[in-house]
Amino acid sequence: MVAAADRMRCFIDENLDKHLTLSMIAKKAGYSPWHASRIYSSVIGKSPFEYIKSKRLNEAAKDLREGNKKIIDVAFDYLFDSHEGFTRAFSKEFGMAPREFRKAAKKVPAFLPDSFRGYYLKKMMEESIMKNEKPEAIFVQVVKRPERKMILKRGVRATHYFEYCEEAGCDVWEVLTGIKEAIYEPVGMWLPENMIKPGTSVYAQGVEVDADYSNEVPEGFEMIDLPPCSMMVFQSEPYDDEKFEDAIDMVWEKMKSFDPGIYGYKYSDEDGPRIQLEPQGYRGYIEARPVRKIGE
Repeated sequence: MVAAADRMRCFIDENLDKHLTLSMIAKKAGYSPWHASRIYSSVIGKSPFEYIKSKRLNEAAKDLREGNKKIIDVAFDYLFDSHEGFTRAFSKEFGMAPREFRKAAKKVPAFLPDSFRGYYLKKMMEESIMKNEKPEAIFVQVVKRPERKMILKRGVRATHYFEYCEEAGCDVWEVLTGIKEAIYEPVGMWLPENMIKPGTSVYAQGVEVDADYSNEVPEGFEMIDLPPCSMMVFQSEPYDDEKFEDAIDMVWEKMKSFDPGIYGYKYSDEDGPRIQLEPQGYRGYIEARPVRKIGE
């Protein structure tokens, strides 16, 4: 995990003058954007975007101290949209405005990432969740899923994503995305009791394929049948990619208190897995849970 985080950090350092996205950074680690961001935060101590902002400000400070460029030109060099935005960010980082900093010729301390940490420091992750700028609303709809199959890899005792990654490894997602016959994107899932094998986990990852799929299943994976069912889909508002933890937290809180009866449905978890899609800010965070019409 340290090596993956370092590859991402090096890529960022070499491309500070470019508009970077979480997907671009994650490719350097070979993981999904969601998982790559988690790795980066746990190892470096900052999210990728926090690191980018801090690194750019430190480089900008060096330019201000050592060169004669106009402040606005330095701001644009490091992709700040305006003089005002750069000044606010710079002042917050160094305790003085860029103009004052240049006059003082203050020595800039070397920018170093926080001490490397072991992977999966769950407590730190939970404490680092931002409590502001959360998406405020969720969109709910019911969709029908046909009979199909699921290619999945089980864990041992995992009850959620992080435990699963420790048990099953972090290359599962890459294998699933390589299944060309998939009818939808890979998902994380909580399996109902009737789909859990003895000695295996509640949480797993997989991808759906057509009911008549008969091609090879990757080594270490298996294929199960899924009956037709209805799924109640919960989707947050779009959010900034680095705020994905907030979006997940908000959706989970909403789901706890949501009454599917207002749509004429009841939860029917035995009909299939409860699934979570990879968090992607442009579409919001999405989870889906099996339901049946009341009276069925």
